[in-house]
Amino acid sequence: MTGYPQVSINTDTSDSLCFGCGQNNPIGLKLTFHPDKDQIRTEFTAGRQYQGWPGILHGGIISCILDEAMSHVARFVGKECITARMEVRFKQPIPVEEPLVITSSLVKDGRKLVETAARIALRDGTVVAESSAVQFVVRKASAGAVGGA
Repeated sequence: MTGYPQVSINTDTSDSLCFGCGQNNPIGLKLTFHPDKDQIRTEFTAGRQYQGWPGILHGGIISCILDEAMSHVARFVGKECITARMEVRFKQPIPVEEPLVITSSLVKDGRKLVETAARIALRDGTVVAESSAVQFVVRKASAGAVGGA
């Protein structure tokens, strides 16, 4: 992510109750993202409390993970955004209790809108879900710790 003003992508505050990334949300996912070349990355293992069908991760949770990743990649390049439009492609059922690798990248950077993409893969590299989004830029991200994480 060269050429962008990199800011902290993890916003752990005392009122951090975001379902996706809030470290103080007792039922949340507690996702934490880190820079990885030209994208951000995290790993997550969903417990059974997030299943839909027995043993299968709920589609709404999958969508939440992808949305969270795409919002954080926008934040990493200095913009706080909300999702305007999002498309998800579910490639196969995702088992619970199996480690997942989530990555997200910036596709297009604009003044009022940004385009992002994200994917979820199994540890063996099999892509199980992908998404793309257009996000409204709400404001520039606060200047937290430079360089992310």
